Amino acid sequence: MKVPPSLVIASALVLVQCLLPTSLAGHDYGQALSKSILFFEAQRSGHLPGNQRVSWRSNSGLSDGKASGVDLVGGYHDAGDNVKFGLPMAFTVTMMSWSILEYGRQMASSGELSHAMEAVKWGTDYFIKAHSEPHVLYGEVGDGNSDHYCWQRPEDMTTDRRAYRIDPSRPGSDLAGETAAAMAAASMVFRHYDSGYSSELLRHAEQLFEFADKYRGKYDRSISVAQKYYGSVSGYNDELLWAAAWLYQATHSQYYLNYLGDNADSLGGTGWSMTEFGWDVKYAGVQTLVAKILMQGKAGHHESVFEQYQQKAEYFMCACLGKGTRNMQRTPGGLLFRQRWNNLQFVTSASFLLTVYSDYLSSDGRSLQCASGNVPASALLSFAKSQVDYILGDNPRGTSYMVGYGSNYPRRVHHRGSSIVSIKVNPTFVTCRGGYADWYLRKDSDPNLLTGAVVGGPDAYDDFADERDNYEQTEPATYNNAPLLGILARLSGGHGGYNQLVPEVPPSPKHAVVRPSPTQAPGTSIPVMVEQKWTASWESKGRTYNRYRVMVKNNSDKALKYLELSISKLYGPIWGLRQSGNSYIFPSWLESLPAGKSIELVYIHASSQAVVAVSSYTLA
Repeated sequence: MKVPPSLVIASALVLVQCLLPTSLAGHDYGQALSKSILFFEAQRSGHLPGNQRVSWRSNSGLSDGKASGVDLVGGYHDAGDNVKFGLPMAFTVTMMSWSILEYGRQMASSGELSHAMEAVKWGTDYFIKAHSEPHVLYGEVGDGNSDHYCWQRPEDMTTDRRAYRIDPSRPGSDLAGETAAAMAAASMVFRHYDSGYSSELLRHAEQLFEFADKYRGKYDRSISVAQKYYGSVSGYNDELLWAAAWLYQATHSQYYLNYLGDNADSLGGTGWSMTEFGWDVKYAGVQTLVAKILMQGKAGHHESVFEQYQQKAEYFMCACLGKGTRNMQRTPGGLLFRQRWNNLQFVTSASFLLTVYSDYLSSDGRSLQCASGNVPASALLSFAKSQVDYILGDNPRGTSYMVGYGSNYPRRVHHRGSSIVSIKVNPTFVTCRGGYADWYLRKDSDPNLLTGAVVGGPDAYDDFADERDNYEQTEPATYNNAPLLGILARLSGGHGGYNQLVPEVPPSPKHAVVRPSPTQAPGTSIPVMVEQKWTASWESKGRTYNRYRVMVKNNSDKALKYLELSISKLYGPIWGLRQSGNSYIFPSWLESLPAGKSIELVYIHASSQAVVAVSSYTLA
């Protein structure tokens, strides 16, 4: 009797799994989180900052946008090429921001919150430039065809860096909608650290949503060079709902809540039952966000419609778990599988939705309703964890699909920058076709380690070939990593028992510096407290400038007068105080600070934070 091939494969995989080393049983999620954030620094375009940690990269794309009369320097390369594609870049920023909003507290406890916020800001700074007018958005720099013809380091690019845009005559509701979502989500990330920057992001988000909704059309018809690489198969209806959901979260405006309720049917929010979520198809993400609004008790008179959104969200969750009416395919090793080309993008995105929805259900005291019966909230997180563990090495091959994590990971990644010697090691120019001849075809490991990059991953049978020309499996992408940040933070930091439907404000990414009065005895109350917080940084003429906010608070029950502060290691202007000799005193309009009140000052310089201390004061 002929044995079915599937039985042979399954038996072999069982044997392989039995032989896997026991060291794969547990993972250092904190280490994986650090590495996954570091990957974004390797994808940076533009002037690299002084605190750049991926040292083999250098400045690139410094003339981007110049031919169009706009500054488009910055942003991210999407994958192993050097094009800046707006749609996947915006989705990447949205998912990084969502990760921080849900699990910023865990990121802070592991010391990674500031790095995650810097990764978001690298994207949003670029979007501010790209959104040069209310109804203009630049959605691509470079052309995939000419770029893919060459194999060059970003620092050596000779390819066409033409900029492509959408406007009222060439609309792109999906691109504008996703960028609006990214900027709305990011505005919440920065709200408690830099209110000015947060407000700026929100202003851009609202303008972009109005543009997307008023001038409707698919962006890949206006930017046709994107069709082959990031074609909008799902259209723009999902992005309109997605943007509205994020803008509601950011503003709590009834307008956006009504938009979600009134357009639920016509835009497909309550009609589509999904088994995928990613840079193109956002419906499952929309449905999850709206279900959260419903569980928060904020649906208002749209409650019955929002319940339909929630049913679709739970359809997706059940399909992932294999407990629905139409379930997602899995490999014999247990990995969710949708397509051979970069399948892991769908795994990380789905796992993120499972993770947050597990916490939403737990906070609401509910279980998941599936066709096969009720499923406890904990089962969703357990399954998401199994997918992350598979990526990190718990799979039939024992391969970590995150570069640099574990000992057995891809060494020949389909990535121009990592596969060619660093320009800092060998500045010899790499030509367009010479890169293919000299570097692409090499069988050696990459000269530069692309730490933290999650590659495309295995096929439907858990097979994987670590070859540079196997781009379907060995090419990484920013949108593979972005959802993973939240899951890894959740797994590394735990839940903490708080209500995920009322998220806590994550702690400051930079520890506050508190300096008591020098006249105060140890262990007693501090009458005058000084706190510093880093709020922003940017690049100008090759230097990185930092903005710091200082709060001086009167903790006593008396008015504070004649305050003098000493400030050392200050190399820039300061606002909110005036200088008197070597000290800084109240501004002329303020004679005293009442009990319990505070005054804020701001300074900017190209250095770490200054030393601010109380020299003297009087309580009256």
